[in-house]
Amino acid sequence: MSQPASATRHRTAVPTNTVENAGQGAIALAKSPLLSVQNLSVSFADHAVVKNISFSIARGEKLALVGESGSGKTVSALSLLRLTANANISGQALFDGRDLLSLPERDLRAIRGQDIAMIFQEPMTALNPLISVGDQIAEVITLKQGLALAQSGLAAIKLLAETGIDDPQRRYRAYPHQLSGGQRQRVMIAMALACQPKLLLADEPTTALDVTLRGQILDLLDRLQQQRGMAVLMITHDLNLVRRFADRVVVMEQGQIVEHGTTQALFDQPQHPYTCRLMASRPERDPLADVPASAESPPVMLAKRLRVSYPTPLPGLRGWFKHGEFVAVHGADFTLACGQTLGVMGESGSGKSTLALAALGLLPFQGTLAVAGASWGRDAASNKALRQQVQVVFQDPFSSLSPRLTVEEIVGEGLGVFEPTLSASLRRARVVQALQDVGLDADTTGSVTTLLGRYPHEFSGGQRQRLAIARALIIGPRVLVLDEPTSALDVTVQKQVLQLLQRLQREHGLSYLLITHDVAVIRAMAHSVLVMKGGEVVEAGPVQAVLTAPKHAYTQILVRAAD
Repeated sequence: MSQPASATRHRTAVPTNTVENAGQGAIALAKSPLLSVQNLSVSFADHAVVKNISFSIARGEKLALVGESGSGKTVSALSLLRLTANANISGQALFDGRDLLSLPERDLRAIRGQDIAMIFQEPMTALNPLISVGDQIAEVITLKQGLALAQSGLAAIKLLAETGIDDPQRRYRAYPHQLSGGQRQRVMIAMALACQPKLLLADEPTTALDVTLRGQILDLLDRLQQQRGMAVLMITHDLNLVRRFADRVVVMEQGQIVEHGTTQALFDQPQHPYTCRLMASRPERDPLADVPASAESPPVMLAKRLRVSYPTPLPGLRGWFKHGEFVAVHGADFTLACGQTLGVMGESGSGKSTLALAALGLLPFQGTLAVAGASWGRDAASNKALRQQVQVVFQDPFSSLSPRLTVEEIVGEGLGVFEPTLSASLRRARVVQALQDVGLDADTTGSVTTLLGRYPHEFSGGQRQRLAIARALIIGPRVLVLDEPTSALDVTVQKQVLQLLQRLQREHGLSYLLITHDVAVIRAMAHSVLVMKGGEVVEAGPVQAVLTAPKHAYTQILVRAAD
């Protein structure tokens, strides 16, 4: 890094209330940076989301832009390429001596994808579902490099191979939905690197990926960055990723830079309270959580030789007469005690989500699966009583809440099914109590009732997850199936939601079936754990025993990758 000597020895912590007087949190610029951002401001209408920030990236450097949702980090990166619609952008962004913010659109279009490429946060939505992934990569090569279609196709296959995708010639013709999350992310990386850019903007490139996949993608980016000598601007809230990948870190809060410095110095001695809060946001175990389960109480959920399979088409004439079979869960056994948490961990495709769907009675299964002593039946009427006992909190609170219903309608929906005789006033009182239970006590007006007429889009991610928990709890279940309940949340919000779930478990005697790939969440929440791989339970036992001294090689890999 070509920084002044003082910048390599010290880092600056700029309190948000003194940013203007301190030169707007400007970072000491490199002598000849590849990108030099000076006094960048972005606003939508009259609302400022990025406030006069400055930073630089040297050639071949890896800089992490860190902050929670709403801090302005993604908007800052998108505004460099003027990809923020209806935004008012001011300041200067010098890239190789040219100001990106004042270039004509035609000149900027030539830079996008050619000299500056971007990996977007969610590959499933960034990729065209109607075009094969290989053709999408080849299209970029054709447009930017002017190669013939056949040459672009060969170059795309080579790029797929370079990113570590198995059988790249076959994957070339695959569509996004036919690939795993890690494979789709590798396709996005191949597309971004198609024209050998000088600067790569990576927006949360490992969000929602399994812990081992995160490590693989990070190693891939690191290797490709070193091979090509490109600079990388990483936008993330994952501090473990930052520690492992970045040379320098810029911390943003509410549109301002509050701290910056070398990665090692910032992690060793964070100065700003916001940075300290981010560092302290790892999931923590409730000291009151380790109360042993009563030996006399029957389990609230019991599975023996649980097997779940899906029919698959067979090739040729055989497919006309019978189907093949894909077994997603092979003979799983587990017991969930009253007031306890059973964690189920494994990578994508391990069968953990299928096991959760079977526990919810949403998939046919073989073997025994009992909830409070009763088994799931074949028709909805016989299962109605069980559905009151088992509820679910999904991974993405935004997509799991109807955008057309108000908070009162969403949270109170279950009461209309299970307690239809309740009066409107009693139903509203129950909804208000449920919101208070999950910590949604009031908005700025000071009354919880003012929340009732609002819609999901008017809440933050953490608030929406609290709404989802309130909706599940209002009918008084005994078991909550938690499907990756914090993977889509910022680190500080994740910690808050986990603390909420631990408190609710103590107060209501709830049992949790926790589905996650995050070892830290398992360590903080679970009393016992199942480790799944390829549909099979490869290891099970008390959480401390399994995570402290894992016996199976696969468990050892998961635990190592999380450290």
